[in-house]
Amino acid sequence: MSLVAWISYQKTKGEIEDKDGYFLAGRGLSGTFIAGSLLLTNISAEHLVGMNGNSYRGNLSGMGWEVTAAIAIVIMAVYILPKYLGGAFTTLPEFLNTRYDATVRRMSVVLFLVGYILVTIPACLYSGALAVLKLFDVPKLIGINFTQSVWLLVWIVGIIGAIYAVFGGLKAVAVSDTLNGIGLIALGIMVPIFGLIVLGEGSFSKGFFTMTTVHAHKLNAIGGPKDSVPFGTIFTGMIYANLFYWGTNQYVIQRALGAGSLKEGQKGVMLSGLYKIMIPLIVMIPGVIAYHIVGKGLNPVDLAYPAIVTKVLPEYLSGLFLAVLLGAVLSTFNSLLNSAATMFALDIYKPVFNPATNDANLIKVSKFFAILVALVSFCVSPLLMYAPDGIFDIIRAFTGFFNIPTIVLVAVGILTKRVSALAAKVVIVFHVITYYMLVWGFKQIFGINIGINFIHIYFILFWIEVSMMLLIGKKNPRKTEYIYESHAQIDLLPWRWGPAFATFIFTAVVLCYIIFSPIGLAYAKGVVSQWFWPVIIGIIVSGIFLGFIAHTKGYERYKNYIMKEHPECFNK
Repeated sequence: MSLVAWISYQKTKGEIEDKDGYFLAGRGLSGTFIAGSLLLTNISAEHLVGMNGNSYRGNLSGMGWEVTAAIAIVIMAVYILPKYLGGAFTTLPEFLNTRYDATVRRMSVVLFLVGYILVTIPACLYSGALAVLKLFDVPKLIGINFTQSVWLLVWIVGIIGAIYAVFGGLKAVAVSDTLNGIGLIALGIMVPIFGLIVLGEGSFSKGFFTMTTVHAHKLNAIGGPKDSVPFGTIFTGMIYANLFYWGTNQYVIQRALGAGSLKEGQKGVMLSGLYKIMIPLIVMIPGVIAYHIVGKGLNPVDLAYPAIVTKVLPEYLSGLFLAVLLGAVLSTFNSLLNSAATMFALDIYKPVFNPATNDANLIKVSKFFAILVALVSFCVSPLLMYAPDGIFDIIRAFTGFFNIPTIVLVAVGILTKRVSALAAKVVIVFHVITYYMLVWGFKQIFGINIGINFIHIYFILFWIEVSMMLLIGKKNPRKTEYIYESHAQIDLLPWRWGPAFATFIFTAVVLCYIIFSPIGLAYAKGVVSQWFWPVIIGIIVSGIFLGFIAHTKGYERYKNYIMKEHPECFNK
């Protein structure tokens, strides 16, 4: 951990003196750093703990959050990122200000900050504290009870993470994320490998055979109505939840906004999409192995991952695993802090309170706000220990307050010219009230359970709100058409291998679902069914053919589209 901190310091020394240097890493991040930072920003202890808890309790249906995200990542890289980089935006609310007005900008910032402070940051800290507590038996180690241990670890981990975010800026976050990401992948894959060896009593192949033939239903990613993620939801609300996260969520897209060129941004974003497809091996399979080794009865289910790591990981790797685990926690936490501070400084403080402020003062204000957010989060985080069904589903449910209205505003804003700011304001207020009533309100106030999964509610509200904006926009349109203006500060030549790589990602998503399905590893009468290999071969051949077409014919057409959107950049 000290080595990572030292390298991060060396890489950022003297580069955070101005606004772009602190908030966007000087607009010079390479694809490698973007991909590494995106991976570790996304994958934290809440995934390791929460998603393994889900697979321990049910099956692999929860992998829908990870694997199908790759599709949203491709859309982000190909269509949305060029618009962000072409407009030289620093934050998403800045784009909303340009497209709608300043009030919509501030409303979106409030939605983000409330969600970050009350849900996302606390969940990140709590899940990290829980994992460390269980893995190293902190209560017994230092003689305090469970609750005291959670509070202590939340504060320790949080203070370390805040140092990166407050003093190092985005580049320190990105560099540390990339280094820790390498360790996370390596150690994360070792856990299921050692787990299968233990399950097979010393034999990996025997352990794998046991996992795929005994309780094979645990390996099924095709979720039913009562599973964590019903299969139908990946075609409804899941699409928009992932588009929000990868295309509009400030603490994620800020890495891509700091790209040195469109090529590097697309390369980094798409590479993170490939990582996402590998993630179930790290964040879900250990939960299934825990079910076989530990058995039923863990309460809460979020203890599944710490329990399996404690049982299967060799003691000589425990220190390195702790460093990697804390690296994952710190990554998400300091990314959230950095983005919250960025939005407050650039979208509230500067335009509202001090338009003439200089870069040095902006950085000072953002640091102060980051410290304030951190202190509030330290007090909220331990309260999540009272969550009965695991923290991951709670996070996703609460994220619904701001993910759908954000993606609605961005989608309508990009695809229409006349929809007004009034439509955006109405939709934000409507969504917050309606979403609460549908997910919790009717049950708590009237005792009525509407029986619709919250991910389906994402889908329903998305289309209702899009329709509302179009209708209001027709009745009360903008006085002038919105015209997208390019202010590109970097090279916007797209990545040549982008179309082919996108095809490869789509193919890998389909393969992943076939592997973890009733004709694949979840086959009840053996390891896989007779249809498995013909289907796999057919998908691979089709993917190679489509990838060849995408590379030979798709790239030139795509490049011409980008040149048409940003001619002044290419003329330079």
